[in-house]
Amino acid sequence: MTPPNHPALLRSVTVSNLPAFCPAAVPLFAAICLWASGAQAAPSLILHHGKVVTVDAQFSMVEALAISGERVTAVGKNEDILALKGPQTEVIDLKGAMVLPGLMDSHSHPVGAATTEFDHPIPDIGDIESLLNYITERTRIVPEGSLISISQVFITRLREQRYPTQEELDRVAPRHPVAFRTGPDAMLNSLAMKLAGIDSNFVLPEGSPGRVERDDKGKPTGLVRSFSPKINAPAPRKNPTAAETLELVQKLFKDYNSVGFTTIADRGASKGNIEVYSKLKESSALSVRLRLSHTFSTGAQWRTTELAIEEIAAHPLRKPDSMLQIIGTKVWLDGGMLTGSAFMEQPWGVSKMYGILDPAYRGVQQIPTEALVRMVRAVASKGMQFTAHSVGDAAVSTLLGAYEEVGRDLPLRETRPCITHCNFMSPESIAKAARLGAVIDLQPIWFHLDGATLLKQFGNERLSRFQPLRALFDAGIPVGGGSDHMQKIGSLRSINPYNPWLGMWIAVSRKCRSMEAPLHLEGGLTRKEAIEMFTINNAKILLMEKEAGSLEPGKLADMVLLDRDVLACPLDQLAGTRVLKTWLAGKVVFSAE
Repeated sequence: MTPPNHPALLRSVTVSNLPAFCPAAVPLFAAICLWASGAQAAPSLILHHGKVVTVDAQFSMVEALAISGERVTAVGKNEDILALKGPQTEVIDLKGAMVLPGLMDSHSHPVGAATTEFDHPIPDIGDIESLLNYITERTRIVPEGSLISISQVFITRLREQRYPTQEELDRVAPRHPVAFRTGPDAMLNSLAMKLAGIDSNFVLPEGSPGRVERDDKGKPTGLVRSFSPKINAPAPRKNPTAAETLELVQKLFKDYNSVGFTTIADRGASKGNIEVYSKLKESSALSVRLRLSHTFSTGAQWRTTELAIEEIAAHPLRKPDSMLQIIGTKVWLDGGMLTGSAFMEQPWGVSKMYGILDPAYRGVQQIPTEALVRMVRAVASKGMQFTAHSVGDAAVSTLLGAYEEVGRDLPLRETRPCITHCNFMSPESIAKAARLGAVIDLQPIWFHLDGATLLKQFGNERLSRFQPLRALFDAGIPVGGGSDHMQKIGSLRSINPYNPWLGMWIAVSRKCRSMEAPLHLEGGLTRKEAIEMFTINNAKILLMEKEAGSLEPGKLADMVLLDRDVLACPLDQLAGTRVLKTWLAGKVVFSAE
């Protein structure tokens, strides 16, 4: 006999699939619920008279749902669900409001993001002038000779759409080394270059994927790509204690709840990050579910890398856990699309914006193909998901080639091989990803904030392959919405903004900042598909679809109540959607009241 609380039983029990002609249908259903829940005679919570978007296989809309403890036990018509009410059932009249499954972000960096401003608040930097003013202010605060580091201010989002020059950095900070880090690339001032030992005679170690940009006379320009030179200078900074870190991360998770998130993926979890999450879980302070892609060293000797993968596979958090689980690993295959080092099939082209002087330059491949295949094989052999930061179309093609090779010997499809970012994809790569069962975690915010700069760099035809959502959905590839949230708390002030309603609006509208017309509107999604990106698709990507991602009997009661009908409101109002209430496992973790 199927045991009580067995998910297979619970998922089969819906009011809609009971015989409508049977007068005993509702009492029979209530009896089944009583038996399935073990001891609970009635639901703990009923939501009724609403628009409940289940995001099941049919994208069904129902009027009401019932929850017992942590799980959904029934969905259907108002009268049928209300008939299940008991004396202790909490009953909420939705008054026509919309409910969705709890949202998921497939790509975030919560610990670093939450603690970014612990030392000092970082202003919004939208142009070169505000950048130089910020550096000037820092020179008055930190001692001379101390490193001033600016991180993740992307040139694509500056009004001038270029790197600051070395001369500009020298002018405002002649006695401080300065590193303007924008993802994997950085512009250094003269003092920082000197302290890093980079001059006209500097040569990177053999096999290094990095690059030092030089002018036509061979002199370094200050721009370094895909490596982090050691700058021999103090970097004074206040760092949070362990307790303060826990408090800040918990604050961020509450903000995630406020925009509708109930699950977050850390796509770059270190041992330190995992300790933070484990402590929050132990104290019952987690308000989001966490799925982790553990990092490991890719530049060491193979045996060191292999041991690191084995250690991850043996970690206690590899065991299934609805709140906190390591699902696999993450590495960085290429550089940045926003910085000029993504690995592309065709040359980037000479560019003042990106500081590119070599017409044959195609970006940076950080991991040799042979080593990549060994890593994929080692991870997949342990039953873990492999994903790699793969921004350019050549990086995507290289990763898919590795998946294809490993898939000949191992059941790779079962591990949900993933492509992270995946900004540029050829039709051939789309077809191969579909055939191999690959999944994609993608960031719509990059399309909106960076599309105008990329259009200037690559042209309209090449931009037709930039986040080709329509083609990916038509190919049946699970594409999930993420943010790549890196810095600051606040869904719209963060780098990158993690507001999912903005992400959905971008995926549908294909609007880019500072551009009036949509960019390749034919590549956009329907609203239904945009919702799926942040719910059931992310559940599939994070190997959670049996437990979450839709509101179906047997699944966890993660859900959000909205202030508008996101399927029918004017499109320009979609991005402004407000969450009124968020439930995690049937318990309220955010309320706007």
